[in-house]
Amino acid sequence: MFQNKKIEIACFNFESALIAQKSGADRVELCANISVGGTTPSIEIIQQVRKNLTIDIYVMIRPRGGNFVYSEAEFQQMKSEIENIKQLDVNGFVFGILNEDNTINIEQNKALVELAKPFPCSFHRAFDAVSNYEQALENVIASGFSTLLTSGTFSNVMEGNEVLKKLVEQAKNRIEIMPGGGLRSMNISELNQIVNTNWYHSSAITDGTEIANSEEIIQLKEKLQS
Repeated sequence: MFQNKKIEIACFNFESALIAQKSGADRVELCANISVGGTTPSIEIIQQVRKNLTIDIYVMIRPRGGNFVYSEAEFQQMKSEIENIKQLDVNGFVFGILNEDNTINIEQNKALVELAKPFPCSFHRAFDAVSNYEQALENVIASGFSTLLTSGTFSNVMEGNEVLKKLVEQAKNRIEIMPGGGLRSMNISELNQIVNTNWYHSSAITDGTEIANSEEIIQLKEKLQS
């Protein structure tokens, strides 16, 4: 049972990606701009990380900070970024598009998922802005995503743990529910007891910098598998 438990580390720079792999992370979510919660990283950073990492790299596709309702120009930019980054030997993509009423934009998400094939896609924490999480989960699944990153529609995973548990039960293995948002080594054991899913997500940043903490990643892994 425990060997299936895995950790994805959100990395906002090259140094964090190196630390993540060295410390035992199973996958990196590569982003830029930590101050807005992540945007699409540069081609140069993606190439640099890919050259130095053997673990999987999922790349954030997000044209800007702020809300997750995008103009046609921004949507076209996201399509262009996926097409370009597909050539860089990455392993997957991370994005999420909402409608004005904070429901899931199935049409646009499905178009990007199709464009990304054969690479899998994760729907990110745009999900935490929805009001009806049961319906939103069905819409994310209908859009073709393989993973849903969420804090359970609360500001962090511990506040959202009951919703996370319900999402795992509702998903019935149709999609991977990956808790993320305020996940740390000090709460991952408790969360895993409640939610019992396979993937967990953390930036592993503990000191206010933008660099992942090696010891924190090691502790996340150890506590998840104990």
